[in-house]
Amino acid sequence: MNARSLLIVGLLVAVPACGDSTTDTSSAPTKTTTTVAASSAASTTTDAPDSSASADATVTLVDSPYGKILADGNGVTLYLFTKDSGTVSACSGGCLAAWPPVVASGTPTPGTGLDAEDLGSITREDGSKQVTFYGHPVYTYGGDSGPGEFTGQGSGGSWFVIGADGNPVKAETGAASGAGSTTVKSDKGY
Repeated sequence: MNARSLLIVGLLVAVPACGDSTTDTSSAPTKTTTTVAASSAASTTTDAPDSSASADATVTLVDSPYGKILADGNGVTLYLFTKDSGTVSACSGGCLAAWPPVVASGTPTPGTGLDAEDLGSITREDGSKQVTFYGHPVYTYGGDSGPGEFTGQGSGGSWFVIGADGNPVKAETGAASGAGSTTVKSDKGY
């Protein structure tokens, strides 16, 4: 068989598999894309759940019922994981499906009210550069559907929004007390 014939046979075998709706994907990891900078976000595909990468991931402060907290360049809430050890992420495997790391291919960019020296990055096992704030790796939460949501707050007793000082905000304040937007949808202790 020549190369063209092999290509045609390969396509004939692959195309029916693409449309097969009976394949069980219940154990496949959920892929999540998180945008960190509106002007230059680019998705990356790996064996692990997707994160977004941009040349300059923007981290900013936004007002919330918890006071000023960190968000990405689109206003999506950022979280820290108290089980991380220093600048080493403890979130891997299934954890990444729910808590995508914020990654950047370049230097993270501070928004208004933040200092560049407070931002950095660590290298994850897959080689991606995860953004850090005061040395803490930062994540988004797959349960937040957009800006102004904090549904991951307090999840598993280990995931918290991040204050302007780099510390987890553990106490509910102001309008957050009893507010529906603070309901934890997943109590997985990742």
